[in-house]
Amino acid sequence: MQLKELLKYRDVVIQCHDNPDADALASGLAIYRFMEANGNTPEFIYRGPNEISKSNLIIMLKELEIPITYAPDYDRVPQLLVTVDCQYGQRNVTTTEAKHVAVIDHHQVTEKLPQIAEVRCTVGSCATVVWDMLRVEGFDPNEDKKLATALYYGLYTDTNKFSELSHPLDRDMIDSLVSVNKSLITQMSNSNITLEELELTGRAILDYTYLEDIRCLEIKTEPCDPNILGVISDFAMETAEVDVCIAYYISPDEIKFSVRSCVKEVHANELAEFITYGIGGGGGHLLKAGGTIRPEKIPEGVEDIIYNRVREYYSMFEVLYAKDTLLDTSKMKMYTKKEQKLGAVKLSDVFEIGSPVEIRTLEGDIHITIDDETYLMIGIEGEVYPISAEKLDSSYDLTGFDFKKSFEYEPSIRNLATDELKEVLPYAKTVISPPGVARIYAFPLDHWVKLFTTWDEEKYYSGVPGDYIAVREDDPHDIYIISGKLFDQLYKPASSGISPFLT
Repeated sequence: MQLKELLKYRDVVIQCHDNPDADALASGLAIYRFMEANGNTPEFIYRGPNEISKSNLIIMLKELEIPITYAPDYDRVPQLLVTVDCQYGQRNVTTTEAKHVAVIDHHQVTEKLPQIAEVRCTVGSCATVVWDMLRVEGFDPNEDKKLATALYYGLYTDTNKFSELSHPLDRDMIDSLVSVNKSLITQMSNSNITLEELELTGRAILDYTYLEDIRCLEIKTEPCDPNILGVISDFAMETAEVDVCIAYYISPDEIKFSVRSCVKEVHANELAEFITYGIGGGGGHLLKAGGTIRPEKIPEGVEDIIYNRVREYYSMFEVLYAKDTLLDTSKMKMYTKKEQKLGAVKLSDVFEIGSPVEIRTLEGDIHITIDDETYLMIGIEGEVYPISAEKLDSSYDLTGFDFKKSFEYEPSIRNLATDELKEVLPYAKTVISPPGVARIYAFPLDHWVKLFTTWDEEKYYSGVPGDYIAVREDDPHDIYIISGKLFDQLYKPASSGISPFLT
């Protein structure tokens, strides 16, 4: 879907979900301003039993001049209804009759979508979705400081002050919004908790569940502003006996939770994704994350879903440290790489040696300092990873030809010293992995593994059943995980073998 598709309708109503939050208000405002700039002035409404009363949202409405109307008894039938930050027919949005419906959202799909729809459940906010749609149309929010501030605040609040970002596009939006009123963001952030919510926080913390064997604290609270969950879990993480904390509430419309971790063996974002798999959506950072579960996806056992999934998560993984692990290669199959055309970027061609850089990818951000010996490999699905010049030369043939390919999200590099951003692909050259080179031993996993590699002892790589664990023939501690869906595209058997096991 493109925003310009909405312009053919002259009678348009934009509707937030009931009890709108900052993300819904920002998203609706952005669509309103886009249509207004193109000669169409829509109505912007919200419905439901409650009028906006939170202090931060009242400030937001006033200072950013958001032209929204509370219309609980709205009965007009517009030509087009655009629902933002929700899906038409969901329980959290009062149904408004319309001749045509469009949906723009970032939550997991729970209703049949209309023909005009843009739903991206991997990003952190609906504001991110709308910002990217505006970018496609050549509409720059920075030309309207109030709109830029609204979009920034929408993502800020929906990701618990950016601690639960779930997609590089979220970070791209943060970087691009340069005309934000930061003092207003601070003012709204400091008006986020009422005295009643402060009391709610105290009651929740006193009524915790402690899972001693895994050093995990679970705190259930009453339905509240999702940011309160972050406040609760951040405070609880100060406790000496707690490695992981999950604060959550259950409401008729959603189960919202916040995750915190202070140990490298548990990535908060991975735990959030595991808890919500198939029933919602979650993501964030290694130490801070969060998510939402849709109650209609779990008609039974809503009260126990988080406890059960946390227990399942801990019981499923085996943790391996490559520097201390040897695989029994005598019982593993040997493979060699198939001939593949991949991309390689010499990082010193992008920025000067010594530059601290951030490499943004779909898998997350990588922070390194550029030297003359480090390259960036670009895989067949756009995945990137650093590689030394020595290993590149021993495993690939450099062709000198440009590497031209498109991906879902193309990696970029930001110079942290100058804030200059450059795309990676224009610097990429094609490299070929000749057959018979870079021999490995590998076998398919039949259980979940967290692997700490020798080149990164602080961040593990997850392997699930069907993925492969592999080790280079010439380095017994160079152990890594290969995606099961990519393995047959990358490798072929070099010799026969039997089922392996770990030692």
